[in-house]
Amino acid sequence: MLEEETTGGMKTKLPATARRPRKPAKRAKPPAPEPLDPETVLAATEGVRSDMKPRKGDVIFRQGDPADAVFFVRSGRIQLTVVSDQGKEGIIALFGPGDFFGEGCLAGQPVRMATALATTVASLARMEKTTMIRLLHERLDFAEQFMAFLVSRNIQVEADLVDQLFNSSEKRLARLLLLLANFNNDGELKMIVPKISQEMLAARVGTTRSRINYFMNKFRRLGLIEYNGEVKVHTALLNVIVHD
Repeated sequence: MLEEETTGGMKTKLPATARRPRKPAKRAKPPAPEPLDPETVLAATEGVRSDMKPRKGDVIFRQGDPADAVFFVRSGRIQLTVVSDQGKEGIIALFGPGDFFGEGCLAGQPVRMATALATTVASLARMEKTTMIRLLHERLDFAEQFMAFLVSRNIQVEADLVDQLFNSSEKRLARLLLLLANFNNDGELKMIVPKISQEMLAARVGTTRSRINYFMNKFRRLGLIEYNGEVKVHTALLNVIVHD
């Protein structure tokens, strides 16, 4: 289709596309990193790792210890805590199967900035810092898996920060329960394994135990969770996050 434009008393026909700029094309979303493949990690580290089987309550490393190794969680749960100069303790991360932790040593971190504690019986693979650096240079498949994990971890940390800054403690608790239950939007109840105390939830959410107890009872009354010693989470709990 042609449109007329008057210039100096003369009419010139121009294509409509020349007069109306096109809308910019929508950018495609970058693909999400592929999930970490434990078999790739274990195959790459065969013969150069040491296996650990901590029991519940065992300390993997303490805040202030030399940062000299990276750990991979094969099974179980690990929690990372920090103690302030005033003696206040805070839980900053929870790790499960397929997660790395302790990777700060690769960026020149001389000592551990937190304490790693097994909250269940666990199975870990430990790689010395020098070994890990060599693997990242020599094994492309392993390096790709590790980088995918770091990208996912960074996204998670940013989401946690936004959650802490802008969401209420009720929404923060709902989000944490969904994460702990490995929310996958299939409409089924998901049990949180291992059991998690209200004290630990309060430390993660950044509120008091009494507030956690209030919200947990509220979620139960609304049918969003089942809570009787063990916690089962329904995906409908997502509505607490997406609606005011």
